[in-house]
Amino acid sequence: MTGGGDWQRDVLRELTDRETRERTDPETRELNDPETRERADPETVAVPGSPVVQAAASGLPDSAPPSAPAPRRAHAPHVPAPAPAPESHPTVDPRLAIALGNPQHGDSAARRAGASLRRLTTSATQEVSEQTRFAEELQHPVTTGRVIAVTSIRGGVGKSTVAALLGRTFNHYRHDPVLTLEADAALGTLPVRMGADSVRWCCADLARILTPAMQLTDITGYLVPVTDGGWLLPASQGRVGAPMDMRTYRTVTLALRRYFAVTVVDCETLPGEVARTAMDTAHARVVVAPMTAEGIHGTRQVLDWLGQLPHSALATTVVALSASSPDTTLDPKTAAAHLREPGVPVVLLPYDRHLAQGGPIHTAMLGRSTRDAAVRLAAEAMRRAVRVR
Repeated sequence: MTGGGDWQRDVLRELTDRETRERTDPETRELNDPETRERADPETVAVPGSPVVQAAASGLPDSAPPSAPAPRRAHAPHVPAPAPAPESHPTVDPRLAIALGNPQHGDSAARRAGASLRRLTTSATQEVSEQTRFAEELQHPVTTGRVIAVTSIRGGVGKSTVAALLGRTFNHYRHDPVLTLEADAALGTLPVRMGADSVRWCCADLARILTPAMQLTDITGYLVPVTDGGWLLPASQGRVGAPMDMRTYRTVTLALRRYFAVTVVDCETLPGEVARTAMDTAHARVVVAPMTAEGIHGTRQVLDWLGQLPHSALATTVVALSASSPDTTLDPKTAAAHLREPGVPVVLLPYDRHLAQGGPIHTAMLGRSTRDAAVRLAAEAMRRAVRVR
């Protein structure tokens, strides 16, 4: 009796000690949980004292005891699957792309011949000196990335065209990375003007995955490479959807300034929220004014508003006076003088057949006066962007 009682007491003590260890050991308690066992892989996780798991690990049926205990391995943490990449969408419907036709030169053949003749008969000293000065301003070294915002008082006046011209000009003259960023609503035309065949990642997608540890090579994997160089970040995949919000704009522009020397932002039209934020936070501003009486009047009101801000933005603002028709009757000198009164420079962008045609912009097809105006506009904006604020 005494021996039997001792034997039973020893078994009871052993079972009690094992149960206590299983309750106090957090790893064992987690693995014995039914929900944890359902998620766990029986081939990689072994629970001590569990014949079902040991049988699965050894390849034996549940009723057969294993010849040796299964090795104990650490519980692998659950890692969520990465979000799928967005689909690529063409910037122009393939059914419409065949109707674009061949791009035409900005200047007619007669005008190009006349310009060549004038260059042969006149001195080129002044022209070379001016081009050298503009090139030096465009190549000005920067310690931190500069943001140049482009906006207008209404759509359809050439805002995206001016942003594309600036992006291409900066990329041509600078040897450091240049980004052209679209901050307009959905269905913007900047990707088309920049020559992108398709778009995939947009500002909102990039804002969700940006981290301080990312390198330039990581960032460019989400951007659209431009044919003539540089990079493009569209605002959407070219479909109707929610426009960019202010938080997304701030997140993207503040983060990308580390990687790009110059960022040209194609903003929405004033007085949109993102446009006001971009105008307030940019290092320089370009306001595109159409060559019409109402366009000049509205742009002058914007300039007066900029001059009344607590920190006047007129000192870092340039006006691009854009002519979208060859038959305009408004005197460009009078219009420019009216816009210069607040103290801002005005650069005239003449009518260009290549730009008026729409579609991708080919720099070699631009008229001579258009190329010169784009260089001057970019130099004026860069000069103000590098000023100490």
